[in-house]
Amino acid sequence: MLLESCDLIAITETWWDESHDWSVAIDGYGLFRRERWGKRGGGVALYIKKSIQYEELSLKNSHEQVESLWVRIRNRGHKGNLVAGVYYRPPDQGEPTDEAFFLQLQKASCSQSLTLLGDFNHPDISWKSSTASCRQPRRFLECIEHNFLSQVIDTPT
Repeated sequence: MLLESCDLIAITETWWDESHDWSVAIDGYGLFRRERWGKRGGGVALYIKKSIQYEELSLKNSHEQVESLWVRIRNRGHKGNLVAGVYYRPPDQGEPTDEAFFLQLQKASCSQSLTLLGDFNHPDISWKSSTASCRQPRRFLECIEHNFLSQVIDTPT
């Protein structure tokens, strides 16, 4: 019953790879997934109700280590589209991969509405005050602000 009320389900750290042989299908939902290749863990997935019109966006660039995927959801009233992104940032991710993600986010933010879901792994960020003492988390906060996003969840889940 609870599942039926969800239009979109985002998952981070799926750990899906070729060694797992379970069914990941959910009746009535389309699935987009991006596995991490060559290392354990990570990965993202996005389930979208099949009654919704959607298409995957290709916002990839030369830095393929970014664990993200992006989907455009079409508005039935033709008043605009929503872009939904799911992103997993490993705690030890370097600045080049962070910058590649920021470019993806900038491209995605050209839509009328944007929702970003995921695990950003910046423990140095204080979400209540939108501050950070280190360079990489501060850069992440700047990127979020420049793309007019706001953090909804401000405590660990």
